[in-house]
Amino acid sequence: MKEPLDATQRLLARARRDAAFRERLLADPKAAMEQELGRALSDGYEIHVHEETDAATHLVLPPKSRFSEEEREAARTGGASLEFLKKTMYDPAPPMRPPARNPAADGLRSQAPEALVEAGRECIRRGLAFLESTIDENGAWHCIRFNMGDPDIPRHFERPPFISAMCVLALESCDEPLARDLCARTAAYLVDTMEYPGLWRYYRHLPQDLDSSTLCSLVVGTHPWIMLERNVPRMLANRDGDGRFMTWVLEEDEPDVVPVFRIEADPVVNANDIACLGDRPETRDAQQWLKGLIAEGTPEGLSKWYPDTIAVYYATTRAMTRARSALSQLGPVLADRILALRDEKGEFGNILQTAQAVSALASIGSLDRIDAKRQIERLLSCQREDGSWPELLAFGDQSLRWGVVGQIGHGSEAVTSAFCIEALECLVQGLGATGR
Repeated sequence: MKEPLDATQRLLARARRDAAFRERLLADPKAAMEQELGRALSDGYEIHVHEETDAATHLVLPPKSRFSEEEREAARTGGASLEFLKKTMYDPAPPMRPPARNPAADGLRSQAPEALVEAGRECIRRGLAFLESTIDENGAWHCIRFNMGDPDIPRHFERPPFISAMCVLALESCDEPLARDLCARTAAYLVDTMEYPGLWRYYRHLPQDLDSSTLCSLVVGTHPWIMLERNVPRMLANRDGDGRFMTWVLEEDEPDVVPVFRIEADPVVNANDIACLGDRPETRDAQQWLKGLIAEGTPEGLSKWYPDTIAVYYATTRAMTRARSALSQLGPVLADRILALRDEKGEFGNILQTAQAVSALASIGSLDRIDAKRQIERLLSCQREDGSWPELLAFGDQSLRWGVVGQIGHGSEAVTSAFCIEALECLVQGLGATGR
C-alpha cells in the first residue's frame, strides 16, 4: 500500500528529538534513512546531511538543468516548428499488422487447470521474449504515433518516458526473471530522463505533466528524490479550485500550445496522482470526485487522454491497491461497472480492453466473477507466433470529439503485449490457486 511518508519532515523531526538518531543520520545518512523510513534507497547515489550551526549556514542549490538555455528555448517554441517536432519522432513505423488468430489455443478450456496454467506461463515467456526484442539499449519502450482521422499520414515510433512507465507497471506483477530484468532496465532509463525535483514530460516541446510524473515516480520510487518526496509539493500545488489534479505543470515561460487543448481534471490522471501520492488531506477532494464518478456510473467521455471507460476503471483499481483511501470502498461497485462493459457475447471488447478489465478485476479481488479459462483461451488465441499481441489504440481519441489535436492516437504491439502479460499473470495465478 502506498502511504504518504512526508519523508523529509519526518527525518528532521526525528533528528530534533532524538540525539542518537541525529548522530547516525550525520555519520551514515543512507542507513539511517532506510531504517527510519522502512524502505531501501536505490544504490549508486550519494546522500549528504549537513548540520547548520549558529556560525555556519548552508544554501543547497538544485542540480543544473539537463537542458541548455538554447535547448530550453527551442522547446518553448517547438510547438510551432516542424523541424523541432520531428525530433519527437524516430524511425518511421511500419504499417499496422492485422490481428492473427492462434488456432492452437482452441479447446484449451477443456484441459486440466495444470495444463492451462502451463500454457499461460509459456505464453507469458514468449511475450516477454518479444518485448525484449523491442526495447532499445537504453531501456526505453517504443510506441507508435498515428493519426486517427487520416490513416495516410505517416506513422512514427516515439519513446517518451510515459510509455515506458505505463508498460513496466503492467509487468511488475510478473516474477519471470526476464520481466524483472526489463523492469530494472526501464527504471534506469526513467531515472536518466527525470528532471528535478522528480518530474517528467511527454515531449520536449510540452510542459512537464502529472500523468508522466506520477507513473514514472511509481516505477523509480526508491530514487532519493522520489523517496524524500522532493516532487510532492509541485504535484500538490497543481490542483484546481475543487482540489482536482490538473494535467500540465505549467511555468510562466511554457509554450502557448498547451492552453489551446488542455482538458483538466482528467479521471485517469487523478487516479494516477492518488496512486502515487497516497491518502493525504490534499488528495481527499480528488478521491471524492473520482469516487462519485464511479458510484454514479458517469466516467464515460470525461477523459481526453484515455478514450475507453475501462481505462478509467483500470487506473482507479491501481489507486485503490496502492493507496488506503476513500476509493477502497468502491470494490463491489467497481466490479459491477467493469462487468457491465461486456457485450452480448460476454466480451469486454478488443484484447487490450479485455486485458485491462481482467487485471482490474484481479486487483479488487473479483476475478472469480468471470470465466478465467475462457479469458486465458482468448488471450492465447490472439498471440502471434512471434509472441506479440496486435497493435491497438492505447490512448488518444477514438471518437475525434476533441478535434484536430485529438486525432493523434498512440499504441503499439509492445504496449498491448505488456497489458496482456499482466492479465495472463493474474489469470494463471488465480487458476493455479483455485483450479477453476
